[in-house]
Amino acid sequence: MGDAPRLVLGSGSPRRLELLGQIGVVPDDIRAPDIDETPLKRELPRDYCVRITREKLASVPRDADEVVLCADTTVAMGRRIMGKPRDAGEAAEFLLALSGRRHRVVTAVAVARGDRTWERHVVSVVQMKRLSDEELNAYLATDDWQGKAGAYAIQGPASVFVPWIRGSFPAIVGLPLAETAHLLSAAGYPVMRIAA
Repeated sequence: MGDAPRLVLGSGSPRRLELLGQIGVVPDDIRAPDIDETPLKRELPRDYCVRITREKLASVPRDADEVVLCADTTVAMGRRIMGKPRDAGEAAEFLLALSGRRHRVVTAVAVARGDRTWERHVVSVVQMKRLSDEELNAYLATDDWQGKAGAYAIQGPASVFVPWIRGSFPAIVGLPLAETAHLLSAAGYPVMRIAA
């Protein structure tokens, strides 16, 4: 294990750090990228998520043998990209649009080492129950919507609004663990192995 490359997490998300810990991965350094996350005109959610992840990866400074991991999570209602809400008003608008409907959560992940890059993206489907005014206002008052794509985090108080998902729960939180472990292994970074 002594010859393992250094791992850099290109994300300031405490959720991604926590998720990596679940598979025994502790980054050697955290370098949160600072990029413009504005969607391009008529950009589709999956394309947007993949592009943002690539831009994050390109913006993180790294040494030749360091492994860098970046990811992006996007909430999509049809072709509409629901990023991080600017304020409580926009958070309410997002949640009302999601209320009583199914939506997609796209998470792209990319790993780079040297001049090589490995990428995957995962699309999950989330059903949100119809929200009453009381539920919406109580949730907005928690401030849990701040900094969250689509104005909610499935692992937080909003979990009571989600009766059903199809896909990867950790991807909805912010990092698809099976795919991430595969990409890290491909880049030569050791990931916890669980004996069968």
